[in-house]
Amino acid sequence: MHNIRIIALDLDGTLTNERKEITPHTLAALLQVQRQGVRLCLASGRPPYGMRPLARQLQMERYGGLLLCYNGGHIEDCQTGTTLIEQALPPTLIPYLHQCQQRSGMTLMTYYEDHIYTEHPNDPYVHQSARNNKMKIIQVADFVNDTPRPLNKCLMVGPPSLVPQWEAIMRNETKGKMHICRSTPYFIELLPIGIDKGPALTTLLHTIGLTNENLMTFGDSYNDISMLRTAAIGIAMGNAEEAVKAVADYITDTNEADGIAKALRHFNLIKD
Repeated sequence: MHNIRIIALDLDGTLTNERKEITPHTLAALLQVQRQGVRLCLASGRPPYGMRPLARQLQMERYGGLLLCYNGGHIEDCQTGTTLIEQALPPTLIPYLHQCQQRSGMTLMTYYEDHIYTEHPNDPYVHQSARNNKMKIIQVADFVNDTPRPLNKCLMVGPPSLVPQWEAIMRNETKGKMHICRSTPYFIELLPIGIDKGPALTTLLHTIGLTNENLMTFGDSYNDISMLRTAAIGIAMGNAEEAVKAVADYITDTNEADGIAKALRHFNLIKD
């Protein structure tokens, strides 16, 4: 496994447990693998603000780690603070998304810097995202005109019973003008076309002089499928969706039982 030079990790359900924490054993394993010269890349639909505390805990600034935010819409170097890749949703799509909110009864929200913007600040799924990212919620009267720009990502959030239906409706109606994926049973991620963890990692690897043969990835949800397929070694967590396990090269233990550390040991990237 000497060709693995970078490990990309999804956050919720993968790197962190149900309390949104990195377990001590997994933290120690990831510090060890970085000391051996392997870089980490946190790959998530979260905004940068919601990812930086975990990066600091992992000492990624010291070891040259990377943040792949918004599923790849924004990529930054932890060591230098440099933005390597930045893409935003076309402003012409925002009125359509607002119409979908009205038609579906779901809630439209977005991130900007350290805040969440939405017309419905009391929505329980908006509060879930705010807790995950430790962000404050700002209510706007008109999402189309009152949200700041640029918007790297929007989310349509609501009950799991509605999410698959509206994911399919928006895919059909936008006809390839936007990348749409599910990150949880209650979040539909709405991203610029071409933004997906797998292609974003391929672009990042080219930028830093590596190839897919140097990449190992860990994930648990639908928006992790492309990055598992992209990597030389794609690893599904034991708690992953069945569709994720189906494309994985290896299935490890759950996020509650140090699945990342166990897989690193299995592939001889760390030792006891």
